Amino acid sequence: MPMTAVTEDLVVLLDDDGAPVGTHARADVHGTSTPLHLAFSCHLFDRAGRLLMTRRALAKRTWPGVWTNSFCGHPRPGEDPVDAVHRYAAHELGIAVVDVRPALPDFRYRAVDAGGVVENEVCPVFFASTDQEPAPRPDEVAEHVWADPADVALVVRRAPWTLSPWFVEQVDQLGAGSPYA
Repeated sequence: MPMTAVTEDLVVLLDDDGAPVGTHARADVHGTSTPLHLAFSCHLFDRAGRLLMTRRALAKRTWPGVWTNSFCGHPRPGEDPVDAVHRYAAHELGIAVVDVRPALPDFRYRAVDAGGVVENEVCPVFFASTDQEPAPRPDEVAEHVWADPADVALVVRRAPWTLSPWFVEQVDQLGAGSPYA
């Protein structure tokens, strides 16, 4: 993979086995034929064990206005996914996170939104904690709320169409022993 300037916001393209095969500009990687690429998803908890749920900004390219997990993003080429979690928490939510740990290290999904835009990602899922109150960027997050994970699991079971498809799949795969059980 060629070296690129840090100022470029690139995603890592992957082959079917999850091995890196190149890069693509993040700004235009998602479309009707999105290539498989590396991402991450983070479920952020406070000291009381509540989950930060976010509603995606209406300007987002995929699933605008949809409620989902705390935040998601894309590691840059050569960037450790845990470092990307820290970078995105600061960028999107204006907070620092601690105790970042893998929850579903091999999570992978493909979904198509109502506008035909495809998500196609190898997307390790992390749990993390914070004792800070988010100050989200409005171009990333329209709304946010701290929610009891048991209540979130109930919504996943009873009204999955109200949530992002990746979050529904993640909660289902986490299953017994997770905060959502």
